[in-house]
Amino acid sequence: MRINVPGFKPIGSEERLSFGSGGEVEALVADVRGDRRLGGVSAVGAVPANLAALLGGPVSASYGAQTSGPHPPVPEALVGSFVAACRGKALAETPRAGLPERPVSPCRVQDGRELAAQRLRAVGTEPFWGARIEGRCVTYSHPEDQQGTRVWTRFTPIPHGGVWSGALGGRQFELRTRAAPGCSDGMSDKTYPVAVELLVHGERRNGCAEPM
Repeated sequence: MRINVPGFKPIGSEERLSFGSGGEVEALVADVRGDRRLGGVSAVGAVPANLAALLGGPVSASYGAQTSGPHPPVPEALVGSFVAACRGKALAETPRAGLPERPVSPCRVQDGRELAAQRLRAVGTEPFWGARIEGRCVTYSHPEDQQGTRVWTRFTPIPHGGVWSGALGGRQFELRTRAAPGCSDGMSDKTYPVAVELLVHGERRNGCAEPM
């Protein structure tokens, strides 16, 4: 299912949008880039088993420090028809062929399929930065944020590499990789098999990467 809240502003480090009523709350994966078509922020996830309860009282939504609601309860008759239609559509349209039976990290799922992208560790100098890449999640770090900030991105494979596109702090975030045996970090004798180009905070930075 997909939920959109037009009044929310995208936050590059906040990957969850929650909605519900009373003690019934469901967290969905938010698109940190915002919704270009509808405005605001959209989030997606499986159709909750308790969807009727989520809509049965005053409905609220939250995304980071932003909240919307409580809004008036949805009429009971409308809740019933909406839930039935939503579940029927989900059963008809949800792609299952690409999803394994075992639990999979949300970072490794995109468009209902498990991503085969290799896990990478990237480093760069002048200025110093680092990134851990798993599926569509990129954890970007630098000297002032050594723990790193997770950026939810959209992964696009390209010949001999990939592109991870998202937003950080409301600005474009893009990481590109390409095969480049012998890539040097410029600070040591170590070489890496992958070259990296990073766009963050309006700056382009270069680095290297290796499998984790």
